[in-house]
Amino acid sequence: QVQPMESGGGSVEAGGSLRLSCTVSGWMGNIVYMGWFRQAPGKNREGVASIRTSSGASQYAESVKGRFTISQDKDKNMVFLQMDNLQPEDSDMYYCAAGQSWIRPLDSRNFGYWGQGTQVTVSS
Repeated sequence: QVQPMESGGGSVEAGGSLRLSCTVSGWMGNIVYMGWFRQAPGKNREGVASIRTSSGASQYAESVKGRFTISQDKDKNMVFLQMDNLQPEDSDMYYCAAGQSWIRPLDSRNFGYWGQGTQVTVSS
């Protein structure tokens, strides 16, 4: 069973940075994409960034392009999300997820394994 676990959330002021980490346990042989998603109460879960595990190719939501960077350490089964120039609208619960689908890598429906989430709060 693949199980992601996030860490690294917290509170920062606008313009600050945070780095989220995700450690994945279990066999990852069938995992095609790792992704970061975020969700505010009462809202849909939004794809933030994803990385194809085989090639390292990444995709980003328009709202975070140029500010967030996803990366991986395959030897350690870890995925990271470096978040720079954070803004109050980035405040959300952030989730790490693993998916076996080859398509739509920012669509949460294509990810079957989820962590518990880590809170990011950005104050103005």
